[in-house]
Amino acid sequence: MAYNINENCTGCTACAKLCPVFAITRKEGPGEKNTRYIINEKRCVDCGVCGRICQKEAISDSAGKICVPVKRAQWQKPAIDAAVCSACSICVNDCTSGALAISPPEFRGDINVFAQLSNPQKCTGCAICRSHCPISAIVMKDAS
Repeated sequence: MAYNINENCTGCTACAKLCPVFAITRKEGPGEKNTRYIINEKRCVDCGVCGRICQKEAISDSAGKICVPVKRAQWQKPAIDAAVCSACSICVNDCTSGALAISPPEFRGDINVFAQLSNPQKCTGCAICRSHCPISAIVMKDAS
């Protein structure tokens, strides 16, 4: 089940800009500036980014409950266990916001590198990194 956009949508584009899987597009119709947006249910990964950013309460979750906006500073962020991480880069490659990177080596030949949240302000809290980590080195943590 996917998230859904209702008639309260004003076409502000906030949800479409942050959707990590590009599941939100403008509804087909007249070329009006503030056309309502829709969510492609086949692409939606139920991350909730759209519902947290929408200021118009125009988005309902997969259970049909209207989402309320949450300040971005309160969104969960990935916490990566450096001792477990193998630096495979799957999470880095899958992060469409560019919030993750592999740590730089501390010295020439250093192989003890790991994924890290290098740009926390870019993180949408979608948890795709956690869900794609093959060794469960990532957990989502509440903002502190």
